[in-house]
Amino acid sequence: MTGTTAARRHLAAFWDRYAASDPGLLRLMAGLRTVGAIGLTLLVLSVMGIPVPQMVAGAMGAMVSTFAIRDRAVRDQAVTLGFGLVAALASVTLGALLNPHIVIGDIFFILLIFGAAYARRFGERGTALGVISFQVYFVALFVHATPATLPKLCLTVVLAFASSAVLRFVLVPARPEHALARLRQAFRARIAQLFGTQLAFLEADPDEHEDAIADLRRDTARLHETALMIQAGLEEGMEDERTAELLQRRVAAAEIAAERLGVLLLGAGSAERSDTTLTLHLPDAPLPAPAPARRDEDVMRLLRSEVRALQLLVTRLATDGRGTGIAQVRNRLLGYRDDDNLPQASTAVQDAFRGVGEAARAVLGLRLAMEGPGDTSDDAPETTRSREEIEAEDASLAGEAEAAEEPTGLKRRTTRAALQVAAGSGLAIAGGEFLSTQRWYWAVLTCWVVFLNTSSTGEILVRGYRRLLGTVGGVVAGVLLAGLVGRHTWTAFALVLVLIFAMFFTAPVSYALMSFFVTAMLGLLYTLLHTYSASVLVLRIEETALGTACGIVAAVLVFPVRTDLRTDQLLSTVLARLRDVATAAVEQLSGGPAVDLVDMARDLDTALDELRRSAGPLTHPFTPLRVRRRTAQYVVALLETCAYHVRSLAATAELVPYSRRVAADPRLAAVGRRLEHNLDLLIAGVAPAEEAAAAKEAGSRTAEGGAVDEIETGPSIASMLEESGSPVVPSQSVTYRVLRHLQRLDESVVALARPLGVPVAAAPGTGSPGGSTRLPPARV
Repeated sequence: MTGTTAARRHLAAFWDRYAASDPGLLRLMAGLRTVGAIGLTLLVLSVMGIPVPQMVAGAMGAMVSTFAIRDRAVRDQAVTLGFGLVAALASVTLGALLNPHIVIGDIFFILLIFGAAYARRFGERGTALGVISFQVYFVALFVHATPATLPKLCLTVVLAFASSAVLRFVLVPARPEHALARLRQAFRARIAQLFGTQLAFLEADPDEHEDAIADLRRDTARLHETALMIQAGLEEGMEDERTAELLQRRVAAAEIAAERLGVLLLGAGSAERSDTTLTLHLPDAPLPAPAPARRDEDVMRLLRSEVRALQLLVTRLATDGRGTGIAQVRNRLLGYRDDDNLPQASTAVQDAFRGVGEAARAVLGLRLAMEGPGDTSDDAPETTRSREEIEAEDASLAGEAEAAEEPTGLKRRTTRAALQVAAGSGLAIAGGEFLSTQRWYWAVLTCWVVFLNTSSTGEILVRGYRRLLGTVGGVVAGVLLAGLVGRHTWTAFALVLVLIFAMFFTAPVSYALMSFFVTAMLGLLYTLLHTYSASVLVLRIEETALGTACGIVAAVLVFPVRTDLRTDQLLSTVLARLRDVATAAVEQLSGGPAVDLVDMARDLDTALDELRRSAGPLTHPFTPLRVRRRTAQYVVALLETCAYHVRSLAATAELVPYSRRVAADPRLAAVGRRLEHNLDLLIAGVAPAEEAAAAKEAGSRTAEGGAVDEIETGPSIASMLEESGSPVVPSQSVTYRVLRHLQRLDESVVALARPLGVPVAAAPGTGSPGGSTRLPPARV
């Protein structure tokens, strides 16, 4: 019995880790759905006695009809699948009819590629129909379709789409409620994992300090990635928008509380007070020294115990989270928010206990959003107050969507990308014909895929390099697998299914791995078509290199978007959203009207995540521009630090209208004006000319006399507050915590001025009045 219990515990732990790595089991479900559709198609076609080439076409048709459709509602999925079948039949028919006519067929293929890329401007349905049209036309070329084989090919396509429908709507349905339950489990597992890592940091010996901080940094980043994926999944997969919005807010609040607790624990477990926030966001940041072994040992033992109790609260979310024992633990932890039973210790350690209380409140919010109010009979006054605050916040939820101005003409990304990929495909067709008159389409396919979901020349270059790397490895694997399989048809089909599952499972994680599995699968497909040879797979490498080169040439010559310009645009967007959230939060903390700060903070996170991806080519290990690589890493790390402090300010400001313990402080208004002025100048330093002029004008209005084009440094935030009222004392925990976030945010904004080349005003006493320091820009 003991062995069975241990096995179940290990299995549950393994499943929790897997659920955390695959939020909502989205990759697993996508892989199973696709493989199931292909398997069902092959089964039906084999019973009907369809030849192997048509079976290959059916497998590829089932694959594209399954993965291309991403509509939210089930009804919309069915409509898109119906339109997709019409588009697929038209594509395979035209592919079979135009295949013998080289020039006409090539011209049509280029026009089809342009239309498929341009269709992305029409949303999910347009994207799906474009992908289906292109991929099915490609399948017709791959199996060398002719008018004589067209009837069987059309029948095969119909059966492939029917199999996809059976898997999507019956056998492995994409039901929002199931996805929601899995997303909840994924976030619970990830946040419990982070609390466990924080506990391990507190228990680490001095010689393990560096490794513990590395683990803490890794799991904090993973929690943030999971939160973004969950919020995107809720937005795309939930038909009830209010439920999705409520859960998004609770996930964001829990992420903020968990990240903040990590920062406070770093401070409590270190020998000196320093900016431990940057330690979590910049891998090369100096590590704080571990605290002396005997410092506040009894208190630290209690802190470790409370973090362990916090982890227990999260773990119990997997069951019912009820029971007198759990209620008592929750009551005790929530008491630290009101400074109840705070131990006598240093300020850093006491702040860590307060962070435990805030994290317990975030866990309570998650539970209320997931399960409802539940039993309140064992609630202490602290828990009752937290419930009332959370319920008041939920009652005030009212999303107001703002329609973003849609760019037109060549400024629209889909128009530019369509022209680029069409030009690149034309080059790939011409070059591919020189390499092989039979398999030139591999160069076109590579050119097509390197443009998908990319927005700059650098991203295309990195994606092409990764595809080529995966292709080379896949060729080696394909040679080995083809030699092992020989002419065993069903063994080859079984391995094809395994490789397709691996392809879909690894696609969101590694583009190179996905390319590896695709190429290995192609080796088996060529075996099935009896056209396999080592020279064919070598040709695959040559065509891939050619397609990558054609894509890069088109990206450079046809309406190019330079990586640094694209990064500057996204950087301007991040700074603007940072300014909006910071000023709104400070205004609400100083007594201004209530706004939806959590939603604004989520927009900031989304913009920062997009900037991080766009800066990938600049921070790639193989980039020759080492100074720019370090600068880009430093800027992104500073922005992540700013985002953390802004999220914490927003979370605290959200409490002001509903809490009995968080009061507004009008003195903070002056702090907001300085932050807004400095951020406006940073935006003006990186934004395009017209946006820079508007930002600079806005920044000028925030200043009253003196130079308006310099970053203000001046006195500390605490000094500014003391000049306008009573001093801020550490015992006032909420005000003191807000003050620390404001100070760190102000320092990080000033630190951004150097790499962005924005002049910084000399601090009082360090030079002549109005003097400034202008540093040469180190552009991202």
